[in-house]
Amino acid sequence: MTDIAATGRPDIVRPGAELRTVSAQNLRAHPARDHCLAPSRAVDRPAFGARYGRLFPDLPGLVVEPDALFSLGVEGGVCDASPTVGGPQVDAEGAAGWPMFGQFVAHDLTADRSPLTMHADVEGLRNARSPSIDLEPLYSSGPVAQPYLYQREDPAKLLLSPDGRDLARNSEGTALIGDPRNDVHVFMTQLHVLFAKLHNLLVARLREDGVRESELFDAARRAATWHYQWIVLRDFLPRLVGTDLVAELLSDGPRYFQPKDEPFVPLEFADAAYRYGHGQIRQSYQLSRGGPEYPLFPDLMGLGPCRVDSDVDLTLSFDVPGHEPAQRAPRIDGRLPASLIALPEAITGAVEVRAHRSLAVRDLERGGAAGLPSGEAVAEAIGVDPLSPDETGLDPAAFSAGTPLWLYILKEAQHRAGGERLGPVGGRIVGEVLVGLINADATAQRVVDPDWRPTLPSAQPGTFTMADVIALTG
Repeated sequence: MTDIAATGRPDIVRPGAELRTVSAQNLRAHPARDHCLAPSRAVDRPAFGARYGRLFPDLPGLVVEPDALFSLGVEGGVCDASPTVGGPQVDAEGAAGWPMFGQFVAHDLTADRSPLTMHADVEGLRNARSPSIDLEPLYSSGPVAQPYLYQREDPAKLLLSPDGRDLARNSEGTALIGDPRNDVHVFMTQLHVLFAKLHNLLVARLREDGVRESELFDAARRAATWHYQWIVLRDFLPRLVGTDLVAELLSDGPRYFQPKDEPFVPLEFADAAYRYGHGQIRQSYQLSRGGPEYPLFPDLMGLGPCRVDSDVDLTLSFDVPGHEPAQRAPRIDGRLPASLIALPEAITGAVEVRAHRSLAVRDLERGGAAGLPSGEAVAEAIGVDPLSPDETGLDPAAFSAGTPLWLYILKEAQHRAGGERLGPVGGRIVGEVLVGLINADATAQRVVDPDWRPTLPSAQPGTFTMADVIALTG
C-alpha cells in the first residue's frame, strides 16, 4: 500500500471496497498506459496567497483620464462591435471554441478578487489560484478535503450530473465545482464537463491496467494534467501566437519572464494581454446543427442550468475530424459584441456607473488601476515597431501618452496579424507566461519527463488535441 506520507493524502478507497493489489512483476508485464511518473501533488496545498508581479517593472504606468477610457468602451464607442456602430464582425480562420478554451486556462491561472479601483499596489495583490497550468478549478483541494466534488461510490472520479452532460448542482441549481467562474456561460460549463470526463476516463483506464486504488486518483490527475498541458502548448498556443514563437520559447525559454523560485502571474498578462479573448466573442452562437443562434449573454449565461433547451454540440465550437467545420471566432480588431458591452446584472452585480456594465470599460479601467504601461512603451522595450496613431485609431489629444495596453494588443493583432492571432507584443507576453509557468512547475510534464508523449488515443498518434478530447468523451 502506498505510504500516506509520500503522497500527502490517505488512500482513496470507498468503505468496504476490496483493495486491488498487483505485483511489481505484473505491472512490468502490463504497464499502465497513463501512469505518469511524476511526483505526487499534495491535495491540501494552499490555493490562496500566490502573487502577481510585473513583466516590465521599469516602464511607467500609462495615465489616461477616466472619461477618455469610458468613452472607448461604452455603447457606441470604438470597442462596440454592434453592426450599427462599426459594421458586422468578420470571421477568422480559427474555430469559435478557442477563445473559450483560453478563458478556461485563465481560470486555472488567475483569480483576482480585488475591486477595480484598488489594484495599483502590486505588493498587496493576491492571486486566489496557484500560478500553474494544472486544472486546479477541476480538482480544487481533492477528494479528501472536498468530497462533494467527487463520486461517493468511486471517489477517484469527479462528480457530474446523473446523465453526465452537465455539472453536478445543488437543489438551487448552483454548480458543485472548485471555481464558480467555470459555470459563467454554457461553453465554460461544457469545457469543465469535458475535462472531468477525461479524468474519469483515465481513472477507468488506469484501474483496468491494475493501478492500485490508493494511487488511482493521483495517477489519473497527473495523466489528465499532462495531456492538458500538451494541448495548451501544442494545440492552443501555436494558434494564438504563431508556430515560430512557440518553437523559440520551447527551445530557448522565455526572454523576459523569469519567475525563478516563486512563480507569479504578471499584471501585463492578467490585466491586458490574456484578455484578448474578449475580442473574439461572436455576436451569437449555434448550439446544435440546424438550431437557432443565441447571444452569449443573457441567453447562454450559466450560474445555473442552461436556460436554453438544447444540447451543446462541441463540434460546432472546435473542428473535429468527421464533422462539418465549426463556427468561427471573429477576427481580433479591438471590438466586443453587444452582449459584452452591456453585460447583465447577474454577471456584473449592481453597479452605480452604467459604463461598468461594459466588459471593455472594465478591461480598460483594470489596466489603468494596475498602472500598466502603454502598448507603445512595451513594443519599444521588446524591440518591435509600435503601431502608428492611424492604426490605433484613438484621439491623439486624449491619448497623447500612448494606448492602453489591452486595446493596443487587440489593435496590434488586427494590423500585424490580420486579426487571426496576437501580434508581437501580445504574442510575446502570452507565450512567455504560459511557457514560463509550465517550465517553473516541478510537477509539469516538460520538467519531470520531457520525452513523454500523450498516451490517450489520438487521430494523429504521438500528439493530442482538443478534437481528441471531444472524440474520446463525447
